Amino acid sequence: MNPEAPGAFIPTANAGRERGALRRSCLSYSEVLAQSVSVVAPSTVPAALLGLIFARAGNATWVSFLLGVVGLTLVGLNINQFARRSASPGSLYTYVAEGLDPTAGLAAGWALLFAYALTGMSTLCGFAVIANVLLKQLLGVHVGVIGLFGLGAFASFYVAFRNVQLSAKMMLAFEGLSMLVVLLLGGITWASQSFAVDTSQLTLAGATPGGALAGEVLVIFGFSGFESSTALGGEARNPLQSIPRSVLQSVVLAGFFFISTSYAVLLGFQRSGQSLADCEAPLTVLATSLGWAGLGKLIDVGILLSFFSCTLGSINATARILYAMAREGIVSNLLGQAHAENRTPHVAVALSAFVTFIVPAALCAAGVGALDSQGYLGTLCSFGFIVVYILVSAAAPVFLASLGKLTKKAVVYSCGAIASMLLPIVGIIGIPGSVLFPSPGARGRLLVAIFTAYMAIGLGLLLYRRLRHAKVYERTEGS
Repeated sequence: MNPEAPGAFIPTANAGRERGALRRSCLSYSEVLAQSVSVVAPSTVPAALLGLIFARAGNATWVSFLLGVVGLTLVGLNINQFARRSASPGSLYTYVAEGLDPTAGLAAGWALLFAYALTGMSTLCGFAVIANVLLKQLLGVHVGVIGLFGLGAFASFYVAFRNVQLSAKMMLAFEGLSMLVVLLLGGITWASQSFAVDTSQLTLAGATPGGALAGEVLVIFGFSGFESSTALGGEARNPLQSIPRSVLQSVVLAGFFFISTSYAVLLGFQRSGQSLADCEAPLTVLATSLGWAGLGKLIDVGILLSFFSCTLGSINATARILYAMAREGIVSNLLGQAHAENRTPHVAVALSAFVTFIVPAALCAAGVGALDSQGYLGTLCSFGFIVVYILVSAAAPVFLASLGKLTKKAVVYSCGAIASMLLPIVGIIGIPGSVLFPSPGARGRLLVAIFTAYMAIGLGLLLYRRLRHAKVYERTEGS
């Protein structure tokens, strides 16, 4: 919805008083940035993914992160072709519909709902796992996983329901603390090595180009959600400036954090003689080996807060996309309501929080452990993000052409972003007979089948609803 076209949505001073509208122009830039950074959840990447990335990339781990930064910066530049011109709660769903067509927009919206919802589910599982670790260490007690799911989901619902500013400030504080603690461990690790320069990493000793590319697949998963601040288009101050800044700066901030911490952790493990590739909790193990066991516990607390922040951020983003789709008649009108006092999409928030809780709880009841569920749901959510990133990157040059502002640079951004997103698709699907990208096993094929079925069934239902409601895409004033 660009401001040069009829029906464009740009917040006004009186917009926040409209019946059913969200509280607009209330979030500062730091609070907008907190949304994107929290869904990325940077501190959980060195804690949960670094060993897996190192197993593939070896001493080229930092190169894998750098390639991820470049690829997602290109995606961000395509997103910003829209974000600089329009603002709405619909996030990339509205961008794709504006650049391509309503059907592509439906596909993007449906995939994005899947991506954000499953991100929240995955991090809720991580929250439960870390919470039980801390409860056992500090109090010697064990709490049922489903109870911890309920605690995390309800707390996230309550904060998201009460106030979007409260959500943003809480995420900013929690994620900031978590990242600072991990950076502190990195500094201690490097200092313990007398600030040595690790030539094995800088010269990529033993690494291969194929390994670096294989590592990039997981890196892109780690960055997923960096664009989630676009869902705050109706609530941010100066959204046409603050949201584009947050999209790119969240990538740069997370990229710096990933590269610096991975360098320090690899250095620490190389000098300790332990295997990073086989370590499930590298940060805690590293802190303990350096004689900072207390810091290891503090890191666990930081990771717990990071998981909670990501769950909260994912519920916020999911709810606002549902709100935008409901305001356009695509899903139930109930989801398009805003609380009269809190000015939050309370019905959509409640549904998002319930779904975030019920799926992990059902998996647990079926005998799937929280740690395994975290991995499965995290892999599935990445499918949705990759589809949307490709769609919005394809939509950007079409959108610019419709405005008469297409440039060669914009075409390069689009082609580069699409190419960089095709790599994780190859990594997921695999190439028969390939050693670098082997075909997925039975579980991998099942996950691909689940996402394919979800997209086919959901998109079919949405298209049917669209045909039943011929005016579904007419935008009412202020929607």
